[in-house]
Amino acid sequence: MTPEELRGFCLSFNAAAEDFPFSPEISVFKVLGKMFALSWTDRRPLKVNLKCDPEDAVRLRAEHEGLVLPGYHMNKRHWNTVIVDGELPDRVVRELIEDSYDLVVAGLPRAERLRLDRS
Repeated sequence: MTPEELRGFCLSFNAAAEDFPFSPEISVFKVLGKMFALSWTDRRPLKVNLKCDPEDAVRLRAEHEGLVLPGYHMNKRHWNTVIVDGELPDRVVRELIEDSYDLVVAGLPRAERLRLDRS
C-alpha cells in the first residue's frame, strides 16, 4: 500500500477528513473531529497509528510481530503502530483501518452516530 492508497482509503469513510495539526508530514485522519489514524507519509517504511480494542491490540502484536507494534507516541493500550511495507497484506491493513474508524465512531455521542448513518 502506498501513502496515496492509505490516504485514499482513510478518506473513503463517511465524514472522514485529513488534518495536519503536528506538521505537514504527519497526516491525521478524523471522523467528526476524533482521530482514527495518524500516518507519517514521508517516512519509509510507511507507518500508521490505529486505534484498537486493548485485547485485540495485544493479540495483533503477537500475531504480526515486528509489523504491529505498541502505538508510537500514543496510549499503548489503545493504539498500535502498523508497518505498511508490503509484508502485512493490504487486506489486513484495510481491516485494521476500518476497525479503528468503527471504534472511534462507536465512541461518538448517539446523535452524531445517527447523523453519520443518514449521510
